Amino acid sequence: MILRPLIDTLYERYLKMQCRHVPNHIAIIQDGNRRYAKMLGIDIPQGHRAGADKTEEMLDWAHELGIRHITLYTFSTENFSRKKEEVSHLFALFKEKFLDVLHDERVKKYKIRVQMVGDRSMLPDDLLSAVDAAEKATRDHTGFTLNIALAYGGRNEIVLAAREILSAVAKNEVNPDAIDVQLVERHLHEGKGIPPVDLIIRTGNECRTSNFLPWLATGHESAVYFCAPYWPLFRKIDLLRAMRIYDQRASLKRGLN
Repeated sequence: MILRPLIDTLYERYLKMQCRHVPNHIAIIQDGNRRYAKMLGIDIPQGHRAGADKTEEMLDWAHELGIRHITLYTFSTENFSRKKEEVSHLFALFKEKFLDVLHDERVKKYKIRVQMVGDRSMLPDDLLSAVDAAEKATRDHTGFTLNIALAYGGRNEIVLAAREILSAVAKNEVNPDAIDVQLVERHLHEGKGIPPVDLIIRTGNECRTSNFLPWLATGHESAVYFCAPYWPLFRKIDLLRAMRIYDQRASLKRGLN
């Protein structure tokens, strides 16, 4: 066990050497908080808090490795079907973390811009106010962007964009013939400037992408990395392994070109 930290450090260096191409945008499906809690015999809210702590640690890794955009699948529209008590605990935790952004030294040091993607109409007012405060406080930050997918559904985001575009057409603000890829993308995420996804990571040994960012990920043929650790147990080594998969794909595409 004494040698483990040294071995991990050496392995991290080895993986870094293999990651010549750094993904600009990584999307992470943070799966396994509840199973982690069950494994340790702790309650589910503690598992979710452990996952939130891991997210903060991961921001340090992202800054060090030069990743510019991260999108976290935090709470899906399907998650509203969970027990009311669990949803309440999660919303309280989300509110706490968004408010922490206002005085987090890491956010200031790395100039992290925090944004929410998802259906705001589904959130309680107090949580939405915390989201708005975090977005307002960081909107001029240019270090890297952290997108929080909250009350998010891949199909739902396309439906919402379609409604906005149809409304604009009905008001003669948009010519139907002018509807193109760029127009749809502007309406998808309220003009937040989210780039295409280069790499999707899913933890918890689940081998599916759960319709996460279908336009920006599936539509751009992003690389995908599935790994076994539950999200609270995710390591920098796991992130580097995922980046190696992206590097292999990027190298192959550039070679073919």
